[in-house]
Amino acid sequence: MTVLKKNEKIKLELKEKLVMVNRVCKVTKGRRYFSFTALVIKGDENGVVGYGFGKAKEAQDAIYKAGEKAKKKLLKINIIKGGTIPHEQEAKYCGARVFICPASEGTGIIAGGAVRSVLEAVGLTNVLSKSKGSSNKINCIKATILALSKLRTVNTIALERGISIRKILKGSDNNY
Repeated sequence: MTVLKKNEKIKLELKEKLVMVNRVCKVTKGRRYFSFTALVIKGDENGVVGYGFGKAKEAQDAIYKAGEKAKKKLLKINIIKGGTIPHEQEAKYCGARVFICPASEGTGIIAGGAVRSVLEAVGLTNVLSKSKGSSNKINCIKATILALSKLRTVNTIALERGISIRKILKGSDNNY
């Protein structure tokens, strides 16, 4: 996972997906005040994704604010050939727990609700996922992005450890 720099964000063609709009009511002694919240996911379907949560008096303004916040929180995710992820990963955010797993070619995205919209925005095409615990859309999205940000390819691991890719794939010769 890498956070994109400002000049990298300008070049991207992002697609916006509205996950939810919620009407909120504040009741006072004199009257009721209505406002709106919106949750938006932006992605280029090529490994970049971000989410935003906006609040405003009008629904359109809330959606616009959420979209602008999503642009500021863009992350680069590791995707491997075949539109899947390099390995299984699980992440927890508050009460939401998300488990994502690589799938073979032709499987498609097996995910529900908010998790599916994040995986589509990233550009994954073959992934299995399971969501447990809270079904709160905000927490599910944050848990999914946390799981995706923990993914590492073989090349990344080899660079971090300072050893060859062949040695990582073959495993250790020492059996302790």
